Amino acid sequence: MEIPSLVTEVPPPTFIMSAEGDRIATYSWGDPDAPTVLCVHGFASSCKDNWVSTGWVRDLLRAGFRVLGVDQRGHGASDKPHDPRQYSMPALVADLQIVLDTYLIDSAIYVGYSLGARVGWQFALECGDRVTRAVLGGIPDGRPLARMQLDQARAYADDGTPVTDRVTMNYITLAERVETNDLRALIALGEGMRLGDSDPDLAHPPQQPILFATGSEDAILERSRLLAEATPNGTFFEIPGRHHFNAPGSRDFRRTAIEYLGAEPGQ
Repeated sequence: MEIPSLVTEVPPPTFIMSAEGDRIATYSWGDPDAPTVLCVHGFASSCKDNWVSTGWVRDLLRAGFRVLGVDQRGHGASDKPHDPRQYSMPALVADLQIVLDTYLIDSAIYVGYSLGARVGWQFALECGDRVTRAVLGGIPDGRPLARMQLDQARAYADDGTPVTDRVTMNYITLAERVETNDLRALIALGEGMRLGDSDPDLAHPPQQPILFATGSEDAILERSRLLAEATPNGTFFEIPGRHHFNAPGSRDFRRTAIEYLGAEPGQ
C-alpha cells in the first residue's frame, strides 16, 4: 500500500502576467475537476511559507480539493516592483482575477491570511460571483501595514539607520526572515496599501459564507470579530493559543477551516 507523503512538493511556478506586465507566480495541485481553493498568503510570506510548509495544501488535497496557490506581487517568485502605485488594493484584486481567468476557473473557494485575507474581503466584495465561500484568517481591521512608519523603514533599507518604532521593526524583522524577500519592494507595498479607499466597509460586507479566524493572542482579535459580526453569513473562530505570526501553522485552524469549506451552501 502506498503511504501518502507528509511533505507536499512545490512544483515550478507557472507565471501569469499582471495588467502592468509583472510576472505573478502560481502553483497548482490536485485534480483540475475538483473544487478549487485559491490560497493567498500574508505580508512578507509566500505560497510555500504560508500554505505548503504549514500543511494546508496537504490537508486540502486529502479533503478532495484542488489547490491553486499564488505568490502575491512583491513576494516569493513573483516580480517585486518598487513603485508603490503597483501595490494598490485594486491591483492586488486584479491579479487574482487574471489568475482565475488564465486557469479558466469561473469561481473558487478563497483562503487568505493577513494581507491575503484583507485582499480576500475586497475580492469577495468586488467579484462576488467568483468566490463561493471563504476563510479569512488574521484579517487586518483596516488598511494593511498602515502602522508601518515608512520614513524609518526607508532609512533602514537605504543605510541601516536604526528603527525606533517597535511595530515598524517587527515588519522589517518579518520581511528579513526570508532571504529572497526584497525589503524595498515590501516597503513600497506598505505605502501602496494606503492609496485609495481600502478600509473594510462594515456597512457593505461580502455576502458569501465566510469563516473569520484570528488567534486568541492576536492584538486584532476583537476587531476581526467585529468584521465577522458585520458579515451576514460570517462565522468566527478564535484560534486557541496563537498570535498573528504563528496562527497559520495551527492544526485547530486547519481542521476547522477545512470542515467549514466542506459544508453544504447555507450551512
